[in-house]
Amino acid sequence: MLEIVTDPAHGGRWTSLRAGDREWLWHGTAAGRDRVSPGDAFVDAGGLEECVPTVRGTPDHGDAWSRPWKREGDTDTVRCERFALARTIRGTADGAEAGYVLEADPGFAFVWAAHALLDLSPGASLRLRDGARARLFPEAAPLLDRPWPAGAPWVEGDWPAPLGLPLDRFGPEDGTAVGAVVDDARACVHDGTDRLALALEADGQPLSIAVWRNLGGFPAEQPYRSTGVEPMLGGVFDLADAGPGDAARVPASGEVRWRLTLGAACRCP
Repeated sequence: MLEIVTDPAHGGRWTSLRAGDREWLWHGTAAGRDRVSPGDAFVDAGGLEECVPTVRGTPDHGDAWSRPWKREGDTDTVRCERFALARTIRGTADGAEAGYVLEADPGFAFVWAAHALLDLSPGASLRLRDGARARLFPEAAPLLDRPWPAGAPWVEGDWPAPLGLPLDRFGPEDGTAVGAVVDDARACVHDGTDRLALALEADGQPLSIAVWRNLGGFPAEQPYRSTGVEPMLGGVFDLADAGPGDAARVPASGEVRWRLTLGAACRCP
């Protein structure tokens, strides 16, 4: 069974995701995460952030991470200018699940990501569906599509800089940083003998797994290592870049429901 700790007072951030002696969430050294207000620059404190209605773009990492949430029973809620989000986390026989309800005007478009930064060894790997469409977003480079697992061999002219290892391997620090959004709804992280499986379900909405592999390539001034596996509603990091089918959309009912499940048993192909 997975043990999850969240911090409703400070953006609803997940501060711990533990299986036995294994802590899965990475924690950064950035200060000031507990003092932010809407409109402030993002503070990369690690853990798992609820990024909605966008990840990149405006507001950076969304509008929910910088607001206090309210806890009632086992449900945490946050109200933003154009939407309200409720989250209920419960344990299951296989691990845990988080159920979400977003309420907004019909037609409201958004991207949501469980922005989970994981504490992974250089030998960790990521299992997704082979051949799934992977849209790559290197820093300061245009979008490029490749089948999963995308990455090496690098073709001269594709990128301002090589990607290094294929994206299904995390590896040691090599000065690269790349993000990807993969058309899949199920992922499994392998790190030694430990496994973390993540799966996303939502009727009628685009589902993806976002990957952030920063091996000391970001930011340019003081780069550090951070690695993320992020179940997502939508297909782009920035809502402003969304094309047809790239964003979740609120139907006539005025609400969107989805479920994130987590466990230690890998069921990926």
